[in-house]
Order: sequence, then C-alpha cells, then structure tokens
Amino acid sequence: MSSCELKESLEVVLNFAQDEKKTILIVDDEENNLQLLKRTFRGKYNLLIAHNGVEGLEVVKQYGDKIALIVSDQKMPVMEGTEFLKKVRETNPQIIKILLTGHVDTDILVSAINDCDLFQYILKPFEPEELKIAVDNGISKYSMASNNKVFYNELRELFYKTIRAISNALDTKDSYTNGHSLRVTLYSMILAKELNLDDAYMEDIEIAGLLHDIGKIAMPKSILCKNGKLTDEEFLVMKSHPVRGEKIVINIKKLQIISEWVKAHHEKWDGTGYPDGLKGTQIPLPGRIIALADTYDAMTSTRPYRTALSHEVAISEIKRCSGTQFDPELAELFIKLESKINDARMNPEEAYQKYSFLVKNIDFKIVSEATQAI
Repeated sequence: MSSCELKESLEVVLNFAQDEKKTILIVDDEENNLQLLKRTFRGKYNLLIAHNGVEGLEVVKQYGDKIALIVSDQKMPVMEGTEFLKKVRETNPQIIKILLTGHVDTDILVSAINDCDLFQYILKPFEPEELKIAVDNGISKYSMASNNKVFYNELRELFYKTIRAISNALDTKDSYTNGHSLRVTLYSMILAKELNLDDAYMEDIEIAGLLHDIGKIAMPKSILCKNGKLTDEEFLVMKSHPVRGEKIVINIKKLQIISEWVKAHHEKWDGTGYPDGLKGTQIPLPGRIIALADTYDAMTSTRPYRTALSHEVAISEIKRCSGTQFDPELAELFIKLESKINDARMNPEEAYQKYSFLVKNIDFKIVSEATQAI
C-alpha cells in the first residue's frame, strides 16, 4: 500500500470517529470484485480497502481497533485469504471474518475452521443479498461482543454457524437436493429426541447431520446431478463420499468424535452397506439414525432421475426395510413419529428452530450472557 493510500485510509478512519456506522475491511485483488463489494456496502458501513493479504495486515495493524468485520477473498497473490485471516486472528481476535472463494477445497475449509475462527464461508459467484445478510449478522455479533469475555463465549457460536454455512454451501451444489442436509438433521433430531440422549450428544448428532454429506463437496456435478443411472465407475466415486467425509471431519479438532458417524451413514443393519460392511450395533447409533433420516429425505425429494415419493410410500418402504437396511427399533420409532416427521417436512426451517440443540444451547445462551455483560 502506498503512503498516499495509507494517508487516505487514515483520513477515512478519522472521519469514522464521529460516525456510529461500523467499519469493514474489504480485501480482494480483483478490481471488479472490489467495485461490486463497494457498491454493496457503501452508505451502510464505513469501508477500508486492501488489494491483498499483506496490505490487509498493514491496514489491520494501523486501524484494527476500529475494524468490526473483514470480507476477504481466498485466492490472492502474495498471501491467500486463510493465511491473512489466521494472522488477523492472532493480533485482533475480536474482528469478525468472512471468506469468499470460487474454489471448493476441503483443505481450505478445515484451515478456515481450525485456524481463522471464521464467521462464514461463501462460495462464488454469490448473490449480493446473501453477502449483505452475512455481513449484517456478523456486525450484530461484533456489537454484542462488548468485551473479551463475551467475545470468547461467542466463538463457540461462530464455530457452529460456520458448520451450518458449510452445510448450506454443500447443498447448493445441487438444486435438486437443496436443503437436504438441514432436513436430514431435522429428522435425525426428532428421532434422537425420543431416545432421551443428553444435550452434548444431541449437539454432536446435529452437527453430524449437517455434515453427513460433506464428502460430496469436491465431487463432480456430472455425477452428483446426473439425470439417469450412474455407471459402475461413477457409483464407485459416489460411494467414496462417506470416507472422504470422515477424512475431512477428523481433521477438524472439535469434530473428531463425529467422524466415524459421518463415515457410517450408508451402512446397513444386515451388513450389506458401505464402506465397511458394518452390521447391527457395530454401526454407531448416530450413523443408524442419520441413515434413516437420509433415506426418508431421499425418497421424499425430487431427484434428476425421478419425482418425489409421497410420505406414505416412504414410510411403507421404511417398514419394509426394517431389520435389513434399518435398525428395527429405530425404524419402529420413526414410524411411530411419522406425523411429526411429515409436519416438519412441510416447514423444515421453522421446525429446525424448535428441535435444534445448537439454537437452544448456544444462541439463546450467548444472547443472555451478552445482555448481562453490557
């Protein structure tokens, strides 16, 4: 950054001192992207601009106590977005961080979650409205964090919000399965709630549901969205996603416990599933729960190769496959809960707020702590 640009930035920040608007830093090496981002946020927020990670660090060094949020591109010369945001975390952990990328890369996902305390991960091309919502939410979180104690409590919530963002990014790869991960999670929570599991276990099952298909994130769309039967070779690629998912999740420090559940969600009670041919109770309980929810949603969703089956037909199939594909006790319970399941299918976003343990144990808890601290 030139001395002239630094001077201009300083003048901007000095002007901000009398302004109630929050300040965001935009870091991108593409001029067209910068202009789009400027147009998206100009007027509502004070803007600082950097053209790469090194410049961004210089801006943060000078004005970090005035920056509420950073929107950074991933692919940039000199320093990539994850490296830049990791360094920001080390010096200014209170700044909320959003990463933009046009490349689906599981290593980036893991790095961003583990090292950057990322608030949200957004795939390009994005809708400006989508980014505006993410930034507004991030600014709200920043405003709540009026001191370090509240901020570090919020990091837990930011982590789980990132999990939800990754789940959404995965679902949007295929328009036919958009919302699939959330619905599978919802049905899993309805079923698991009847088992009287403790809250911590329920939270882990919820995260496993959101991430159960994460192994598909780098899979070619030609396979994911194929309008017809997969070839043997294509099916082998598709069958690799539970193992791929395990490898991603096991490298995320806070999620190692659920990696085997992600791997097991295509195992079958009679041992004919994949990837390990586990049988009966060899399959982890959360894997058996998610398998039921996943199959129900697959049957009741429209796919490229067929229209959705009715709820009644899907329930009949679960009954037929009890004791072969599914844990018979869980299948019986699922059928017993079919009315709740069907109601949730009609309005999954609203139902998710009711059944989510992450919402109950994180969002409201953090809001309460923030209110007491202010």
